[in-house]
Amino acid sequence: MSGVNPNLFEGPDTVTVNVAVTGGQLVMPDSTTGRVKPATAGATTVLGVALEDGAPTSAQTPLNFAIARPEIAVAYGDVDVNVTYAANAAWGVKLKAAASGQVTPWVSGTDAADLIVGVCTAPAGVTSGNVGRMRLSV
Repeated sequence: MSGVNPNLFEGPDTVTVNVAVTGGQLVMPDSTTGRVKPATAGATTVLGVALEDGAPTSAQTPLNFAIARPEIAVAYGDVDVNVTYAANAAWGVKLKAAASGQVTPWVSGTDAADLIVGVCTAPAGVTSGNVGRMRLSV
């Protein structure tokens, strides 16, 4: 092969959802459908963060333009996004996936390194249940 062109350059990627996804949730592949869903706790296959709400095609109605689309943009790589925290996190703490596409602090010495999805970049940290900044690393 004499050369290749990149498929994507500085994202985001466009993907189809399998279930409802809310902007700001971590997403992972659904292995049976080839689509994405909110990440589960401890997921090692996080693709990035949904930048918008999405709903599967089965939830669409022909005349309802207010419903979320079946395809969403997913941010990945070195980007700073807002996500929901499932537990308190201080500025600079490494993060992993929590249930429902949220994030929680990664625990050094306990958690495997492949669980890290980013770092908390909110200068005051973020408390449990609140939305705050995260620098993605997936």
